[in-house]
Amino acid sequence: MRSTRSGEVVHAEPIGTARLDLLPLRVEHAPEMAAVLADPALHTFIGGAPHTPQALHSRYERLVAGSPDPAVSWCNWVLRLRDADCLTGTVQATITDRGEAAEIAWVVGAPWQGRGLASEAATGLVGWLRKQGVRTIVAHVHPDHHASAAVARSAGLSVTSEQQDGEVRWRL
Repeated sequence: MRSTRSGEVVHAEPIGTARLDLLPLRVEHAPEMAAVLADPALHTFIGGAPHTPQALHSRYERLVAGSPDPAVSWCNWVLRLRDADCLTGTVQATITDRGEAAEIAWVVGAPWQGRGLASEAATGLVGWLRKQGVRTIVAHVHPDHHASAAVARSAGLSVTSEQQDGEVRWRL
């Protein structure tokens, strides 16, 4: 991994937590992830609809290629539940400001929700970002999405009075 202070692109690296392997996103993850993310209820707060495997494949090709802006790093991971050897969700970080700031997000497939996996993954991601020298970490959470607010809180972020596009900004 290159230093974020140098302004170079940051690349996702494997991250391990108690139950999860956060694996850098690959295009080959699309078929399994399409099934993981297939429940329309996952889009209640973020809008849109589930992607087909082909659409997700195309999206992952764009994400893996990286940001067209050399000052922005897109880091994306899939979550592999070690005991079940299956993918369960994603986390992502968009790193800006010469490696000083990151915006993070997470999603866990409906069958795996309620087990603390999103909190575990987000906490692992925040720890990894801090080791890379990221100083400011933000997430945007729909004001009615209490489970996602709990994830942000468990990852060490604090709610702010700021909003963006109708979502509450959380910051560490």
